[in-house]
Amino acid sequence: ALPISGAHTSILVNGSQRVAFDPAGSFRHPGIVSRNDTVYGMTPYLVDQYTRFHARETYHVVIQTIEVSPEVAEQALQMVVNHPSVGQSYCAMSTSQLLSKLPGFEDVRPSFFPKRLMETFADKGATFERLYEYDDDDKTGVLRAFVPEYERNKTGT
Repeated sequence: ALPISGAHTSILVNGSQRVAFDPAGSFRHPGIVSRNDTVYGMTPYLVDQYTRFHARETYHVVIQTIEVSPEVAEQALQMVVNHPSVGQSYCAMSTSQLLSKLPGFEDVRPSFFPKRLMETFADKGATFERLYEYDDDDKTGVLRAFVPEYERNKTGT
């Protein structure tokens, strides 16, 4: 078993629109459309920037993917966009509770620990990829530099 820890948990939902549920997250800027903990308009470019924003010298990002039916994706989307803001340290708990209400994920046990949720996804057959970056811990500079480029790339190119 993996050590019970981790720094952050979020999920990308690809239903009738593509959003990220970033509970208690910090990927926020006036140039990025978000409400509560939902980040809208997750084009491939924005997804790339989102993952790179979180990866830095002291943290790597684990990207897991699980295919679900369009109906389950749409149900997840509705749950995410209607979810209230989440307090600090509740990212994995809110994500695991949300997932446990979806068909095929009823066995997901609520947990405060991102690595435990990661292990659950692995057990369900999720693909697994790691992203390493070597930026310093100040993410604000990364976000400031990213937003002007994002404005030019909103179409997903």
